[in-house]
Amino acid sequence: MFRKLCVALFAALALNAFAAVDVNGASQADLESVKGIGPGLSAKIVKARASGGFKDWADLVERVGGIGRANAMRLSQAGLTVAGAACDPATLPAAAAKAAAKAPRSEATGQRSTRRMHRDADRS
Repeated sequence: MFRKLCVALFAALALNAFAAVDVNGASQADLESVKGIGPGLSAKIVKARASGGFKDWADLVERVGGIGRANAMRLSQAGLTVAGAACDPATLPAAAAKAAAKAPRSEATGQRSTRRMHRDADRS
């Protein structure tokens, strides 16, 4: 009887440790309880969420720096959800698409900045 009670207690504690944390409703402390999320990343998530909740994992990956495809999968396995759903890699944007979206305008258009042109002219 005591053995069954100990097993049930252990199972209940194990389930609480792996409770799903939804990114749209969690506090910063709740986010930090997920393995892989520290104070810096949780602050970025809360700041990005202030402009509106995340629709899906792709939205989270695009709006929060420090979360890419691989990190999203790890966080999902650790219990993080977005709008109640686990991460589906098929719905995530490609790594190159995220890098292009965050590239400075001059690099994205292939134009050189004025400062760079003047610097190069001074060197010749």
